[in-house]
Order: sequence, then C-alpha cells, then structure tokens
Amino acid sequence: MNQGLIPRRYAKALYAVALEKGKAKEIYNLMSCLVTSFEDNSDLQQALANPFVPEADKMTLVRTAAGVKTGDDSVFDDFLCLLVRNRRIDFTRGIALAYLDIYREANRIYVVKVESASPLSEENTERLKTLVGRHLGDARMEFSTSVNPSLIGGFTVTVGNERLDASISNELKQLRLNLLSK
Repeated sequence: MNQGLIPRRYAKALYAVALEKGKAKEIYNLMSCLVTSFEDNSDLQQALANPFVPEADKMTLVRTAAGVKTGDDSVFDDFLCLLVRNRRIDFTRGIALAYLDIYREANRIYVVKVESASPLSEENTERLKTLVGRHLGDARMEFSTSVNPSLIGGFTVTVGNERLDASISNELKQLRLNLLSK
C-alpha cells in the first residue's frame, strides 16, 4: 500500500474530528511542534518504528514531542490511542505533515521560505514580507528565513511551488549556460 496514502487518510480524519470539536488550530500547533521534533531528532522515528519499545512509551514519546502534557488534549490523546490500536504509530511523522498541509490548504496559509547569503536586516525582512503579502493577497503566510552562504549574494524566495531566485550563484549559472550555448 502507498505509504503516502495512509498518513493522508489519518490526517483527514483527524482534521475532520478536530474541526468538529473546534480544536483544529490547537491540533495544528501540536502537529507543527511534532514535525519540528522529528526534524530536530532523527532517533524519534526509529523509536516509533522499533517493535521492542512498548506502545505506552511510544505514546508518551509522541505526546512529549508534540508538547502535550498528560490529559491536556483529549482529541490528540484519542487520536494517539487510535494509532496504537491500529498499529500505525510509526506513521506519526507523515500524518503530522499531511495534517499541516490539509490545515494550510483549508485556511489559505502559505509557507514562505527566504534563503539569503547573509542574515537579512529587519528592514529587508519586513520589505520582503510586504512584497510577498501583496503577491498572496488576503491569504496568510508562515514566514521563515535562513542563511545559505553558497548563494554568494542575494536571496531566494519559495512560496509553495513558486520560487524566485535572485541569487548571485543563479546569475553565474545562467551566465555560464549562456556562454556554453554560444
């Protein structure tokens, strides 16, 4: 079975229940925290996939990674129980990513990633936010910046499937391709 299909189905079901109970935003925040935990700690996925780790420990691990204290969120706890009962706890990362996608699509939230050769000043960051905001219209955005020295200079902006590459490394690459084609 397609591994992308299982997480998507569970994420859709979780979103439907969370929406019905008025907890969609709270679950979104938990899933964001959970995805960050998976990115920061590669051993987390291995622990969830390990058949020798007891299911109760896996649930505690996921709750902790999501930032949930015991009894804090019944929708999330019920969902974890469902995953354990159906032996799908090792799909947690994929489900969290799928939930984020579903929530963002439903609420018109775009992930905007700006990568620059050196740290951007506060003024330039605000200017980029304003420009991207005009491009998106009334949609909301989650804005993040990072530094990539290999760009040499300039920046790249990624919004969904769109990418603006205003980096010197891209200009040099284009120049090289133009010279080679002549």
